[in-house]
Amino acid sequence: MAGKTAAETTDDTTSFGFRAVPTAAKQGLVDEVFDKVASRYDLMNDLMSGGLHRAWKQALVAWLAPPRRSRSPFRVLDLAGGTGDVAERIALASPVAEIIVSDINPHMLEVGRARAGAARLTRLAFAEANAEDLPFEEHRFEAVTIAFGIRNVPRIDRALSEAHRVLKPGGRFLCLEFSAVDIAGIDRLYDLYSLNVIPAMGELVTGDREPYRYLVESIRRFPNQARFAGMLRAAGFERVEYRNLSAGIAAIHSGWKL
Repeated sequence: MAGKTAAETTDDTTSFGFRAVPTAAKQGLVDEVFDKVASRYDLMNDLMSGGLHRAWKQALVAWLAPPRRSRSPFRVLDLAGGTGDVAERIALASPVAEIIVSDINPHMLEVGRARAGAARLTRLAFAEANAEDLPFEEHRFEAVTIAFGIRNVPRIDRALSEAHRVLKPGGRFLCLEFSAVDIAGIDRLYDLYSLNVIPAMGELVTGDREPYRYLVESIRRFPNQARFAGMLRAAGFERVEYRNLSAGIAAIHSGWKL
């Protein structure tokens, strides 16, 4: 696909879907998208992925392997965690996990707080925070996670550097994100489905197709697996690797602060 990917943007411009926009303007545009979809975000994830996103998130938690026993809390920062979906899974997997769910969008956090309250998950805290400038001290967390959020950040390199900064030495970063399908034929079918069916489905469920058009376009602009792994290394992470899920429709990236 022609045009710059998120990895090739400059300080002055970045991509908002297939459009080039001023970098300073992207966050406001992304906020508008998630203001519109917050209340139906989890439902649309189910519809768009056929429920696969649940298995992918469970694979993220399994690879993280949070401890079930520890003398000290296992502190996790879940970036762009909005509705608390991933954080809830981590909390259920690890009785010693203490998770801060951060998101720049207050409407997404409202959904997450309500969800955590209904589930009586007291080990989840919620913080409105910009992934490019986190309000946390260095070396605070044993793990930093982000699921389907990194591609919406205007300056991905800054977010990765911030994740590295707040991790303790020996801490781990895990990112689940849509990626590049690696099987010929399936890639074309996936393009047809995502570019045509998903926006129409979004309009049917939420009354507005544009947020879902952006979400699909943002996937196409995101760096492929190898290039994103290179961005992790550039941010200082070591032992970088990734695992493809569902033929590369999504991938989990892992990096350590050593």
